[in-house]
Amino acid sequence: MQLSWLSLSRNLLLAYQSFGVVYGDLSTSPLYVYRSIFLGKLQKHQNEIAIFGAFSLIFWTLTLIPLLKYVFILLSADDNGEGGTFALYSLLCRHGKFSLLPNQQAADEELSAYNYGPSSDVAVSSSLKRFLEKHKKLRGVLLIVVLFGASMVIGDGVLTPSISVLSAVSGLQVTEPKISDGLVLLISCVILVGLFALQHCGTHRVAFFFAPVVIIWLFSIFFIGLYNTIRWNPEIVRAISPYYIIKFFKETGKDGWISLGGVLLSITGTEAMFADLGHFTAFSIRLAFGLAIYPCLVVQYMGQAAFLSKNISSIPNSFYDSIPGPVFWPVFVIATLAAIVGSQAIITATFSIVKQCNALGCFPRVKIVHTSKHIYGQVYIPEINWILMVLTLSITIGFRDTTLIGNAYGLACMTVMFVTTLLMALVILFAWQRNILFAVAFLLFFWSIEVVYVSAALIKVPQGGWVPVVLSCIFMAIMFIWHYGTRKKYNFDLHNKVSLKWILGLGPSLGIVRVPGIGLIYSELATGVPAIFSHFVTNLPAFHQVLVFVCVKSVPVPFVAPEERFLIGRVCPRSYRMYRCIIRYGYKDIQRDDGYFENQLIQSIAEFIQMESVEPQFTNSESSSLDGRMAVISTNTAQSTSSLIVSEIEDLGLSNLSSFQSGRSITLQSLRSAYEDENPRVRSRRVRFQLPQNQGMDPAVRDELMDLIQAKEAGVAYIMGHSYVKARRSSSFLKRSVIDIGYSFLRKNCRGPAVALNIPHISLIEVGMIYYV
Repeated sequence: MQLSWLSLSRNLLLAYQSFGVVYGDLSTSPLYVYRSIFLGKLQKHQNEIAIFGAFSLIFWTLTLIPLLKYVFILLSADDNGEGGTFALYSLLCRHGKFSLLPNQQAADEELSAYNYGPSSDVAVSSSLKRFLEKHKKLRGVLLIVVLFGASMVIGDGVLTPSISVLSAVSGLQVTEPKISDGLVLLISCVILVGLFALQHCGTHRVAFFFAPVVIIWLFSIFFIGLYNTIRWNPEIVRAISPYYIIKFFKETGKDGWISLGGVLLSITGTEAMFADLGHFTAFSIRLAFGLAIYPCLVVQYMGQAAFLSKNISSIPNSFYDSIPGPVFWPVFVIATLAAIVGSQAIITATFSIVKQCNALGCFPRVKIVHTSKHIYGQVYIPEINWILMVLTLSITIGFRDTTLIGNAYGLACMTVMFVTTLLMALVILFAWQRNILFAVAFLLFFWSIEVVYVSAALIKVPQGGWVPVVLSCIFMAIMFIWHYGTRKKYNFDLHNKVSLKWILGLGPSLGIVRVPGIGLIYSELATGVPAIFSHFVTNLPAFHQVLVFVCVKSVPVPFVAPEERFLIGRVCPRSYRMYRCIIRYGYKDIQRDDGYFENQLIQSIAEFIQMESVEPQFTNSESSSLDGRMAVISTNTAQSTSSLIVSEIEDLGLSNLSSFQSGRSITLQSLRSAYEDENPRVRSRRVRFQLPQNQGMDPAVRDELMDLIQAKEAGVAYIMGHSYVKARRSSSFLKRSVIDIGYSFLRKNCRGPAVALNIPHISLIEVGMIYYV
């Protein structure tokens, strides 16, 4: 009983917080829905029948899509608690080989977060899965669909602040007709600039503060709707019947179908319920929607329809005209604040989607700032923030009309839902492994509804609807070019791996001088030795005493537990002192710059060396032809390993540095000292490793561990390829344009891999290499 009460109280708290993050956009839709419906083709049908029909359409749209599709079905398709377009794609990539980047390993499937749903395959779904896996073009189409949906969400991030803030501020003209459109535009732009300027503070602070604003807003629109229903036309309750939808289309005909582009604005922001699932729980979102959002919105739309049925001339300012005079200004202030909250939510969702795209290799590397120590999903991306601000201001100044912006907004919103329905049907089939009839029924039922809305929105492409199409095409082109170039580069590395026979032929010294220290060779390859290694060896006469091939890869799960993050293995026989380390991150994980990576890596390798000498399954790692088996090394275990004694000592500066780093020259020591003077954090403490006095330790193991410790004390160098990717001369014109112009431009103007991986600049060695793909 106590546990259930704790669970309920936690979900109630999360439901409260969700008002400030998830529902700002959806709850502010009443500001502009009726205006968008009736100010187009329906201007000659502004009568009671059309208004009753419009409300009936809004009611059933809210019921079937947000309530039935999202709350009851889609929220159950979480990816270990995460939601959104990429969460569905991640589920599909785990249950089938749909990913176009061939870096999946058998060890990844052993992650605790990897498995999902029942293990038994349905015969039909299995054959369909094999068909999709076999045809690379179909997997490419699936990726394009996912990227298109993600691009449309980014388009939402541009349009939502514009339409929400402009609609809220336009309320000033209701009581003060002398206020010009130019002044309304200026105030809106000032608010938008302030909104984007505050993003670096972190949405978690703003969201908790603004949750009461959205709650007050919901109660305000509920009571205003109830008041208008009772005062103006209680008969509006009958319009809940679908019969009034039939009457609506009989009255309006083709014009009524075109007006559906305005009706779908009543469900804008619905995707946020699923996209922001990772910050909350499915139960808390269902609780908030079922008990507050849904009833408040239904009553508000009902009240507006009742008011308009008796005040046809108020359609251009339907919401503000329906507010009783004594409470106008308080409601206006709350509406403006709620519009800002709605904008905040979609901007945050945009940052999250860009981060997920970046993690899955579908977006150029950008600076990602984590604004909360407790909520991992709260991120801020400066480059994206300012691009969104410029685009939002351009649209606000360019259109100056919420109806035109609404045309664009509706198309973007419904396209995302259309894509989500397709991905959800595939998840039902492959991840849930339900009968194919169930998946087809889900797809056809919701697509039959959404196709009607999408077709109505497409009619308005010339009247503003072209904006999200152009924006999504630009963002999708960026994503696809980056993913295509990354994939081609990976395949080049894969097909140009260094032969282990060549390395073994060089002998343990690799045919060169092995200098003190550890060389960390970064590569995207999860197996094999990258081409930059041979490029380095053939051009320089020396290499480090210990070599570690490091691969930082993203796996199709939201989070990887710390104890499962490191995979350690051996390359070549023991005498070569060559290892492999694969560091696995989920698409929602944070790659923190905490300064402990080198120490964790040394401890993990030491644990692997000890484990290898004890456990028989690693005895084949001495094989002369293949890489050794890899083992998952827990970072928690490594920190308490018995292989090494770990001690922290104060950095005593240059005078004592040479006492245990005698292999270094005075010049190197002085350079290091100067660097550490500028970086006091580095000098604050130093970790030192020692071997325990264990008489029973294998001499070969002890020698290897001693070599590892000595190499660590001599210093760590980070070796990374500085690649120039070019298309082959025999390539088609389109491929050469994509690689030589598009991909090269993106690589030059995004963050370097060394910065993205938090590699210290002073220890970095870059190896230039041209990739002909």
